[in-house]
Amino acid sequence: MHTTIHLLRRIASLACLSLAFLLLSCGGDDDENISFGPVKFGEYESRIEVPEMLKSGTQFIYHDTQENGHKVLAYCLEYDLGRLHSRWVAFRFDGDTRKLGASRSDAWKDDPKLDSKYKIGSGTFHGGYVRGHICASYDRRYSADAESETFCMTNMTPMYYDFNGEYWTIFENYIQTKGRDTKFADTLYVVKGGTIYDSNKIIGTCTTSAGKKTVVPRYYYIAALKRNGDSYCGIGFWVEQSEHPSTKGMNNNEILRTHSMNIDELEERTGINFFCHLPDKKEQEMEREDIESIRRTWGL
Repeated sequence: MHTTIHLLRRIASLACLSLAFLLLSCGGDDDENISFGPVKFGEYESRIEVPEMLKSGTQFIYHDTQENGHKVLAYCLEYDLGRLHSRWVAFRFDGDTRKLGASRSDAWKDDPKLDSKYKIGSGTFHGGYVRGHICASYDRRYSADAESETFCMTNMTPMYYDFNGEYWTIFENYIQTKGRDTKFADTLYVVKGGTIYDSNKIIGTCTTSAGKKTVVPRYYYIAALKRNGDSYCGIGFWVEQSEHPSTKGMNNNEILRTHSMNIDELEERTGINFFCHLPDKKEQEMEREDIESIRRTWGL
């Protein structure tokens, strides 16, 4: 009897998983409410682009907008309340969010979803650093409201001017181009951030406009996952922040190749479990794919 019940439960579980894949592959970009992981505390925490979160010391924050009568998640993040810097910022390019239309707002502001004791002020960072977007303004040009939300200070990181305006832009432009290419991916899931924990992976701290201290990452990363139907391919980028980065005669494609890796390696470097809401087998296959195969798929 026990064996029969176990078998029936297993069949039901597999049937539900198959239905989820069917819905996902047939639903085009309209997969806002489909996730493979367990539902957690709210409506966004178990989306495919959201990494595994820490159990304490951080706050999950999201910014969504109303588009054509339904809610659209602009981006979400995990904010470290001690280091006053996001651990990661996640978003996606899909039928709602890959559109272009809004212009840059420069709407700098403290994040209204943070308690006042964690707000760092909306002015620039001291010590020679500029306010660098993690989720870029150009990532969220699908509406004026979404673009404006990217100027929350929880989405800012201290960056050197040249690194932010020149070198990091190469990686941002690449992800934006792929994200808006409907032939490349049905949906592109993106996680971006800087290293804020290990002493050898931070430059130090800097003072904010409100006189508080925030971490200055030494490295920045991007984890991206393309979905076409029920097929997935992920790629990671790991980039060291320097005051005057040099391309050493390389073109943009060579720079992207040099800093690319599979998701498994990026997880080792960051300590973050990316795309953990995929089924375990699919997640493991995606994470460990050969980097040369990944580069071919991603046009590098």
